[in-house]
Amino acid sequence: MDKTNEHNITLDGGYGVNEGNRMRDVGQGTNDSSTYDEREELTELTLKPVAYIESDFHEKFGIPRQSGLASELTATVVFTPEFRSPEAVRGLSEYSYLWLIWGFHANSPRKDGKTWSPTVRPPRLGGNTRVGVFATRSPNRPNPIGLSSVRIRSVDAAAGRILVSGADLLDGTPIYDLKPYVPYADSHPDAAGGFTDRIEYKKLSVEFPPELLNRVRPERQKGLIQVLEQDPRDAYEKKPEHVYGMIFGGQDIRFTVRGSCLTVVGVADRGNHRVKRRPAAHREK
Repeated sequence: MDKTNEHNITLDGGYGVNEGNRMRDVGQGTNDSSTYDEREELTELTLKPVAYIESDFHEKFGIPRQSGLASELTATVVFTPEFRSPEAVRGLSEYSYLWLIWGFHANSPRKDGKTWSPTVRPPRLGGNTRVGVFATRSPNRPNPIGLSSVRIRSVDAAAGRILVSGADLLDGTPIYDLKPYVPYADSHPDAAGGFTDRIEYKKLSVEFPPELLNRVRPERQKGLIQVLEQDPRDAYEKKPEHVYGMIFGGQDIRFTVRGSCLTVVGVADRGNHRVKRRPAAHREK
């Protein structure tokens, strides 16, 4: 793969370092700074995308804030030529869900020049209350890594493509790894959800005039409506009667919001518009 498509990400997590066939603990019960320096050096990783996502979102505005909220949204995981092996996905079609480990490649630089902040303002809290970054799923993290649970629709092993639904990813997002979702270990029905348990999750009702909805391809209609139900607007600024616009599937979707009702007022084609080109490694060779 071209070096320009490699992503250098420092991962400082973990308490053990693998040495051959054994594990040794580092930094446990000691204040030796040299030990911590050694651990930091040994746990640096250079990650290279194994795949990229093809989705209907060509800009960040409108993307669901969590995976699975818009279950009818479809996207395709496309393996890079280096990892496009039928053997690598053998048995994957026996699972229902998949974990995607990916990178926030479109993060904007902070005004203060820093790459992250210890606290962030979650949209779920109205964008005004600060919470520790590690108590949220904010994209502005020390290591810009995302995690999404998506449903497997189909696996085309020969072509190196996996059709999934429920993805919350920008078109062209690099995928660093894929892991099957296993219910016996990954499902925790009794889990506490922190501040998300205290904030009622409300959807908007969507009025989509038939003459406008018919301009959207049939296979995209349900997913688009689910996206609009999530209220794509920024939590920091919600203006009554303002006409908002989002790009979805190459179309410009215009809408207004009054109270709890969102009304679509325009659908216009934009051709094959892309805000960011996919890396060369994603394209067929």
